Amino acid sequence: MEVTISADMLIELAALMTALGVIGGAALWCHRFVLRNKRQDRELAAIRKEQTLICFGVLACLKGLKEQGCNGPVTAALDKLEKHLNEAAHEEDI
Repeated sequence: MEVTISADMLIELAALMTALGVIGGAALWCHRFVLRNKRQDRELAAIRKEQTLICFGVLACLKGLKEQGCNGPVTAALDKLEKHLNEAAHEEDI
């Protein structure tokens, strides 16, 4: 049994290897993209949670200042913050 390797056979083998490499590279890129997207979603959820806690802390501080008799900018900020939190809560329901 004699095996001969021709130039055409080498070219076809190289084309096949290149095609497999491109397909594998595209699959790897898609996998990494999905992993990165999931990581960013987790980070954004953590940031949103932290911002919510900060908003409630600021709200508590403003309410405390208002109870102590502070008016003017405190009342305006308190009204704006309560309005914002109310609108944000309704946007999450949608």
